[in-house]
Amino acid sequence: MNVAETQSVEQSAIRKVSWRLVPFVALMFFINFLDRTAISFAGPNGMTKDLGLTAAQFGFAAGVFFIGYIVLEIPSNLALHKFGARRWLARIMVTWGVVALLFTWVSSINGLYTLRFLLGVAEAGFFPGAILFLSMWVPAKHRSHILALFYLAQPLTIVIGAPLAALLIQANGLFDLAGWRIMFFGVAIPAILVGVIAWFYLTDKPADAKWLTTAERDWLVTRLDEEERAKGASAKGHGSPMAALMSGRVWLFALMYFGLIYGLYALAFFLPTIIGGFEARFGTHFNVFQKGLITAVPYLPAAFALFLWSRDATKRGVRSWHIGVPALVGALSVPLAMQMNSPAATIAVITVTACAIFSALPNFWALPARFLSGAAAAAGIALINTVGNLAGFVAPYITGMAKDATGSYQLPMLIVGAMMLMSAALAFAIGRTSQERTPEAVAANAH
Repeated sequence: MNVAETQSVEQSAIRKVSWRLVPFVALMFFINFLDRTAISFAGPNGMTKDLGLTAAQFGFAAGVFFIGYIVLEIPSNLALHKFGARRWLARIMVTWGVVALLFTWVSSINGLYTLRFLLGVAEAGFFPGAILFLSMWVPAKHRSHILALFYLAQPLTIVIGAPLAALLIQANGLFDLAGWRIMFFGVAIPAILVGVIAWFYLTDKPADAKWLTTAERDWLVTRLDEEERAKGASAKGHGSPMAALMSGRVWLFALMYFGLIYGLYALAFFLPTIIGGFEARFGTHFNVFQKGLITAVPYLPAAFALFLWSRDATKRGVRSWHIGVPALVGALSVPLAMQMNSPAATIAVITVTACAIFSALPNFWALPARFLSGAAAAAGIALINTVGNLAGFVAPYITGMAKDATGSYQLPMLIVGAMMLMSAALAFAIGRTSQERTPEAVAANAH
């Protein structure tokens, strides 16, 4: 093929992958994030009172999810690499959907702890598996854009999910269940249904894609194989899972991700509770649905910021400052939120923080994939996600404890700012100490 024909095939192949796979995997991620954060909507809307939870106990219940998640994260991702994404991602979804359904009937604090732990076990491997799966379908040149489209599901989960959760909670009394129990039931069923569909809908790798033309399939396979060989030549031993796990660079990425996730989950689990506290703090009153809408406010601008920032990263080639700059903005803005003197000002500052967090995250994941391939990619990405998700346990627990100890969220948000400042510093440090190259430059060296 000549250059024009090759470019045409490239564009059509990427377009088909974008439309066929990304929306469906993003839907899976939407359900995933909604199920794990459903407790944040249940807490201030009856669950905390019904089960007698303190802020620290609520934080522990939110965070214990990540203990089970972390334990099985790396084995799950290696299993995905061995058995194929279609089977493994479908299995994960159905399993966590069944566990999520059981929250409908939870009746004690210990029961809540147990189910949150088991939900983490069931979900283990989904997110890094989805990242790995999409990374195996697109060349580096297009990866940041594809991951950004996938990551849009996360802020949109709150934009759509918060009002949806509020509507389900307002169905209080249906089937003689409290509203927060109906909400858990309503967000669990889609996981089971979509998990079953995923078994039949997903395709493991480009070579198996009957929905691509022969030319598109050949171009994708050839291009991806070239990049794998290029990474193998420059990885300096990072081609094996054990070498990836021992890599200092992988651990720096893991710490950077830890700070970003700390900010993400501190807000995700406690923002509805902070909004619920507006009545005592500012003398305002909002009903359940209004609180759901207010919770969603920061995340719609965050979705736009994510898309636009990632589009810039795609054009320029992802650099460490694409992570460092938004992490720094988040670090500076989040402590200011608790200093505001009105609900509108508080939400405005939290919106800046949400935009910063979601601008950093999809661009972050474009970097590790440049250095790892094959089983090493499965192990390395899982390790980064595992260490990062320790923050999923630490953030809500420390936030709850600090709130109980001080009576406000000022200290917890200062801690969030410090963690995000660490991520910004690591991003800039990696940029200074490594030779950053665009995906095109990396690929060119393979020839």
